[in-house]
Amino acid sequence: MPDYHDDLRLAHVLADAADATTMERFKALDLEVETKPDLTPVTEADKAAEELIRGHLKRARPRDAVLGEEYGVEGSGPRRWVIDPIDGTKNYVRGVPVWATLISLMEAGEHGFQPVVGLVSAPALGRRWWAAKGHGAFTGRSLTSASRMSVSKVAELRDASFAFSSLSGWEERGLLDGVLDLTRAVWRTRGYGDFWPYMMVAEGSVDVCAEPELSLWDMAANAIIVEEAGGRFTGLDGRPGPHSGDAAASNGLLHGDLLGYVGTRR
Repeated sequence: MPDYHDDLRLAHVLADAADATTMERFKALDLEVETKPDLTPVTEADKAAEELIRGHLKRARPRDAVLGEEYGVEGSGPRRWVIDPIDGTKNYVRGVPVWATLISLMEAGEHGFQPVVGLVSAPALGRRWWAAKGHGAFTGRSLTSASRMSVSKVAELRDASFAFSSLSGWEERGLLDGVLDLTRAVWRTRGYGDFWPYMMVAEGSVDVCAEPELSLWDMAANAIIVEEAGGRFTGLDGRPGPHSGDAAASNGLLHGDLLGYVGTRR
């Protein structure tokens, strides 16, 4: 099994730098916010954090490619860093502390690019989560101050907690009825949103979560963290990994039940 310790250590360095940049502008009264062509917001902090991470990677991993939400893809080769400088920009703009920087390293393999390192840093929450392929998933302040994560052992949907971001996206895809049926079948539902439900699945405090429309940078880090915690991460079509444009994550025991309600493969 490859040792990704150096890459994981670098991801923490990148996250430290990004956290300093994003926290400096969080709740700033003069924060600059623009609207992108897809009508989603982007702030000066999004751009600054991604530029900072790209600069670090250019020095530390000059041969690796980089894909980021704000500046696209640069470089080529069998290794690619995937960056979401601020996942949850709408929360960031409104002063809600649920946002994070997502950093993943993906490697080319038999089934295309797959994440081998993932880190999610939510500095306004004081939380960080990370994983490397074959080495488990952890949460804590640093590599030397961490606890291992494991998904829940809930085996019945009626005992499960289901988390989602919003209902409008499901309605737009014609999948809302299945989601509403799922909310009636589970024990508890909460709309935590963005990266957080996936981290809760990895920690075992949420059992299933799903979203109907996502980009690779929204999912790559989450996928490896959930899987290394013992869970499953697929698209709504059941395809493993973060490439389906949507996501379903679970403790593994409930994955078939989850896809039975929100899956697109019929």
